[in-house]
Amino acid sequence: MKKIVVLVSGGGTNLQALIDAEKSGIIKGGSITCVISSKPGAYALERAENNGIPTRVIPRKEYPDSVSYSRAVLEALDEEQADLVVLAGFMTILDECVTKKYAYKIINVHPALIPSFCGEGFYGLKVHEAALEYGVKVSGATIHFVNEKADAGAIILQGTVNVERDDTPEVLQRRIMENVEWKLLPKAVSLFCQDKIEIIGGKAYVRE
Repeated sequence: MKKIVVLVSGGGTNLQALIDAEKSGIIKGGSITCVISSKPGAYALERAENNGIPTRVIPRKEYPDSVSYSRAVLEALDEEQADLVVLAGFMTILDECVTKKYAYKIINVHPALIPSFCGEGFYGLKVHEAALEYGVKVSGATIHFVNEKADAGAIILQGTVNVERDDTPEVLQRRIMENVEWKLLPKAVSLFCQDKIEIIGGKAYVRE
């Protein structure tokens, strides 16, 4: 069984989707062994504790810069012997000391169809505001590996939803979470844990 460590910063809706997927047998070959939060008091920690998952808090504000914080996170991941790291609403960009050591072992979910509406500054509702402002007819989410650049790692899975005429950023965000993020993130985690993701030339391919 691969050890899955989930990094969180807030409410943990994607974490809950992973917990539910593990309980229902959707995630095969892996188990969530630790949840690490960048903020004390994050509701995601409560979700973990309610399900008997060990937690750790590494407060971002206690570290002067991204590098020192990333080193602390790296130390924790090593201690937890993480086979897979999942960023589930984790609001800190990790330094390359983490992304290089855990190359193709860190998965993130981005609430848009990369390469659209992604990169630094595109997070949370800002992504959906930008999509609606542009007038796209479909949007969705991308499950991808994390590398040194924001939202630039190899794409594992993507899914779409239609954008409706009267959508607000909040409504679109909810539709994408329910129909894409909460389904595809557990699927990608399960594929990883079953060694069904192959990297060829920097691109990710799924072996069914």
